Amino acid sequence: MKAAGLVLYKFCDFAFLPRPICRLSHLWLEGPCNGLAGSLSPGVNSTTCPQWTALHPTKHRGLSEDLDVAYSSEDFKQRAIQVLGEAVRVPTESYDDNGPVGEDSRWDTFAELHRVLEASFPRVYESLNVTKVNTYGLVFHWQGSSTAKPYILAAHQDVVPVEGQTVKDWKHDPYSGYYDGTWIWGRGTGDDKSDLIQQLLAIDSLLKQDFSPARTLVLSYGFDEESKGTEGAGHLARYLEETYGHDSFALLLDEGGRYTDMGGIVFAAPSTSEKGYLDVEITLSTLGGHSSLPPSHTSIGLLSRFIAAVEDNPHQASLSRTGTPFATTQCLAAYSPLYPDDLRKLARKAVTNDAALKVLQERLLASDPLYKAMLGTTQAVDLVEGGVKVNALPERASAVINHRIAEHSSVDELQQHMIDLLTPLAAKYDLALVAFGSNVTYGSAGRVVLSDFLGTALEPSPVTPTEYGPWALLQGSIKAAFESSPTRNSSKVVVIPSLSIGNTDTRFYWNLTKHIFRFSPSFDTDSFNGAHTVNEAFRADSLNEGVRFYTKFILNVDESDLL
Repeated sequence: MKAAGLVLYKFCDFAFLPRPICRLSHLWLEGPCNGLAGSLSPGVNSTTCPQWTALHPTKHRGLSEDLDVAYSSEDFKQRAIQVLGEAVRVPTESYDDNGPVGEDSRWDTFAELHRVLEASFPRVYESLNVTKVNTYGLVFHWQGSSTAKPYILAAHQDVVPVEGQTVKDWKHDPYSGYYDGTWIWGRGTGDDKSDLIQQLLAIDSLLKQDFSPARTLVLSYGFDEESKGTEGAGHLARYLEETYGHDSFALLLDEGGRYTDMGGIVFAAPSTSEKGYLDVEITLSTLGGHSSLPPSHTSIGLLSRFIAAVEDNPHQASLSRTGTPFATTQCLAAYSPLYPDDLRKLARKAVTNDAALKVLQERLLASDPLYKAMLGTTQAVDLVEGGVKVNALPERASAVINHRIAEHSSVDELQQHMIDLLTPLAAKYDLALVAFGSNVTYGSAGRVVLSDFLGTALEPSPVTPTEYGPWALLQGSIKAAFESSPTRNSSKVVVIPSLSIGNTDTRFYWNLTKHIFRFSPSFDTDSFNGAHTVNEAFRADSLNEGVRFYTKFILNVDESDLL
């Protein structure tokens, strides 16, 4: 996964005031509704952050309970460690400059991973219909007995490359899959082979118990999520839409937000939307010549002025009541014991009061730099190029500005912002401006071009509904898995929507369903050193808990009438 964000507060502790029972959408919610003062217990429901009760399978209750026992065994834990380690030992690296499948031999390593998966899960391969899309994309089709809409579990097979000069900094070889008694070491243990293996372990366990689904389940595993995604999920999405049709799936669950402990209250934060993306290249072209007779501004000097103009005019943040960051804020304000009381009251007031909403936005932006990324479009000048020789005037200079587009904005709005901002500058220096294929101004001193670098523009994702239905089912499944775990000590969890500031393979699946969730059933502390860096490792005890979640989710979706 490229990146994800959730603003967490670290303040002081407060009490809560219970309120009367409330009900929503014909499904009983947890506990009494909240008032204004203090944080709520996870068992107390909030009007601004509805919490559904734990949803345990009913038709398959006995099966679910039997598997709960099995997943708590040391034998199952050791099997999970073994199969994840074997998958990690295959270095399925994807690179930004990978060529198409069939032309670039670096893809060939995925064939070995497929052999490992088939050897580890023969029952899955024998019982499910397995299709390979664009050679290395994997689709597992588990046919159901009913005509209910199918659903998708997704993950990706590839990992970020390990830089050769960093291998010496790893505690264990980055592709060892070594288990030290606590951690499983290696690239991909947390991102994202753990999700993939946990899903297959859950399905294998259900098959072993002779479970046969009523609702069709599809597994979709891409192989270049860490680069462009076009060879893997891009092809998989087209295949699935051609095979099943537009909007043909009840829901889709991919990697994403995790559990976080905040002052003794555990939050699960599935991402319900993702920011958009646009790399804008600014290219300046002017006449060359000898450096002994320079103009007032070379192409590099002019480029620096354009860059400065961009950085001096950042995009404005916006906290909208209809946006995911507002929903996340309301949930944290309701349930986090670390939230300051005055800010908690301000957040509650902002639900209906515009002045309070404005003050809340200002307070949030001042409280944590991450809110700038959550509430607005970000920009970062990441690449600069220009000049070939110290005594030759540069005829060309360029810069690439990476943008992560706010949920409330769009690619068109960002492009127009760039045009409006830079047109006066082009006119000032008598430069012709060509912006995203259109002539904007004419000039005789040179030319400036704004373009979509590498053609990777992406709109912000549709926002998944967080009302009754798939969201309630996901929330209930998370709670059931968490609260039934013998290692959680019957702890309760608050489930809240969040915005991902990076992008996953779900960006290719928008046509398949309106209900796209991004959640990985592990704690942030279950990763030793995060992802995409040295010493990536995954806590072994978390594997069983992830399998427990996927099992309950599969059983709940299978017997649910909420979809």
